[in-house]
Amino acid sequence: MAQLILDPIGVVHSPFTERVEAPRQGLVRPDAAGVIELMAGKGFEDALADLSGFSHIWVLFWFDRNLGWRPKVRPPRSEIKRGLFATRSPYRPNPIGMSLVMLDSIVGLKLHVHGLDILDGTPVLDIKPYVAYADSPHPLPSSDNPTSWVQGASATDDARQHEVTFLPRAEEQLSFLRERGFNLTAILTQNLSLGATPHAYRRIRLEGEFSVVAHKDWRARFKVDGLKIQVFSIGTGYRPNQMSSGAAPVLHQQFVEHFGYPGHG
Repeated sequence: MAQLILDPIGVVHSPFTERVEAPRQGLVRPDAAGVIELMAGKGFEDALADLSGFSHIWVLFWFDRNLGWRPKVRPPRSEIKRGLFATRSPYRPNPIGMSLVMLDSIVGLKLHVHGLDILDGTPVLDIKPYVAYADSPHPLPSSDNPTSWVQGASATDDARQHEVTFLPRAEEQLSFLRERGFNLTAILTQNLSLGATPHAYRRIRLEGEFSVVAHKDWRARFKVDGLKIQVFSIGTGYRPNQMSSGAAPVLHQQFVEHFGYPGHG
């Protein structure tokens, strides 16, 4: 078979710079706004004609920061591994992504959108309009695809079911981090809204009366009450000897100087 060559038509400008920040589906963050900027000098101005009449568009893009793939993966709402092609995993033989976003406006070669779940700087391969009669089979009964593993998992799907709240101590610590350019609040909310069960996507362990979720070198202590998760405090993952030796990053050192070690309150 002949080699296929793809040329990007544009790039995504998004508030998400790291994979862990981006929602797993655009519907999870309908407020996430961004811009799809097409390349100049390609005649794309004419190609965009008539697109503004559509409320949603499909964006095909390249997962340029993903390396390799596996035939079986464990999706966020599955307790076992599933066949790759039965999942939305971004790690694919050809790392092509497809997202449905809401189209706000088109200004020149810039498409302003929201409901975005794509990383900043991602190459765009194609854009297509969302057409309801072709893209959404009608009607859509609740038992659609009743034998698929997703339908079976929906009854216990943790996504958007757990309400995540932050107690005053945690809010103070998260505000401290936000003021220094690190928004840990959104990351914790996204991870914990999927529930408190340890998973490949969620590094969670028990620590006394608390559960602790880890994001990189930060830790958050929380408790679960039914479908409510309360975050009590935030702390650094660096040990005291790493702090005293200067091995910890500046932000962690500032955090400990302000809140004390380990920063859980």
